[in-house]
Amino acid sequence: MSVSGIIDTPVNLNSTTTTKTTTDTDSVQADQDKFMKLLVTQLKNQDPLNPMDNAAMTSQLAQLSTVTGINKVNATLESLRSDVAATQSSTAINLIGKGILVEGKGLTLSSTTDEDGKTTSSSVFGVELASDSQAVAIAIQDSTGKTVRTMSMSNAEAGTYPITWDGTMDDKTAAPAGNYTFTVSATTAGSKLTATPLQLAAVASVSTGTSGVKLNTSLGHFSMSDVKEVL
Repeated sequence: MSVSGIIDTPVNLNSTTTTKTTTDTDSVQADQDKFMKLLVTQLKNQDPLNPMDNAAMTSQLAQLSTVTGINKVNATLESLRSDVAATQSSTAINLIGKGILVEGKGLTLSSTTDEDGKTTSSSVFGVELASDSQAVAIAIQDSTGKTVRTMSMSNAEAGTYPITWDGTMDDKTAAPAGNYTFTVSATTAGSKLTATPLQLAAVASVSTGTSGVKLNTSLGHFSMSDVKEVL
């Protein structure tokens, strides 16, 4: 793959998880005990002249086995769900302070000055290609919608590409620091392909709730599935 005009580069939460395995197991055992108690009571109080036949007893025991099996499956699934949630929380916490690429077309150009008084600018964004593309075109626009910088990629494979813009415009002058947007298009043999713009977000904290684990950033809240790449 050849790339033109692109330089590649890149609160705390205390989480306590509890397992309900013991409780769920006790619940299953309690259901079994209730069923057996009812069955024994039924046998004790049955009509001696018309006792329960073997088929009816076998049917009730089969029902007990089915209910018990379902309860055990539910308990196992709940335990797995808790384990997955705990793993996601642990993974999410490790992202605090890091940059992530999520779907979006915004980018921020920042300027820094070193000890020698030299000023440099940089902005990180990204592109996600759904399939191999012969030509990828990127256009960065300022707040007025004017294109200030164009970039291109050729023979790019499917995947996610972090991209750094050094703030240089097409006329070789330096762009002012601030907010910009960009668009991306990909083609192969003249046919348009799916190309998704990705913006950089810094993870400040992590929260958990009924909707799952959320990464809190200045751009909003994102789930783990929203993260395309970690920088």
